[in-house]
Amino acid sequence: MKIIIDADACPKAVLNICLKLGHQYDIQVWTVASFNHNIESDHHTIVDGAPQETDLKVINLAEKGDIAVTQDWGLAAMLLGKKVRSLSPAGREFQLETIDFMLEERETKAKFRRSGGRTKGPKKRTKAEDHKFSQCLELIIRQELSDRPDLF
Repeated sequence: MKIIIDADACPKAVLNICLKLGHQYDIQVWTVASFNHNIESDHHTIVDGAPQETDLKVINLAEKGDIAVTQDWGLAAMLLGKKVRSLSPAGREFQLETIDFMLEERETKAKFRRSGGRTKGPKKRTKAEDHKFSQCLELIIRQELSDRPDLF
């Protein structure tokens, strides 16, 4: 098991939480970005800036039982198909049962913006979101470890 982070737009606090929990549970943490974000990680990969190249690298690194952190719903959908547990930096785990609805919602908002409409951007990150993310990631790690006694 490893934690893979889509680091292109990952908040620093989330990256730090992943590194801390990875160290605590002896899990490798991989970061993938399309340019150098000055990320200090044992397994940091910089890819070219071509569209979707970061996503493709994350998908290629991911294996069943891994944990991925991304705010890209399309990437999360592909990872779920590989049986990779995926969560957003806000601390919400993506689920197979709801990902199709989320992708439809994303497309609807994109059409609205293309037609000149405006949607709200993200709010400023809070300590409560950091705490929620940390709790969610640790819960997933514990679940995965308990489901895989071969890792002990």
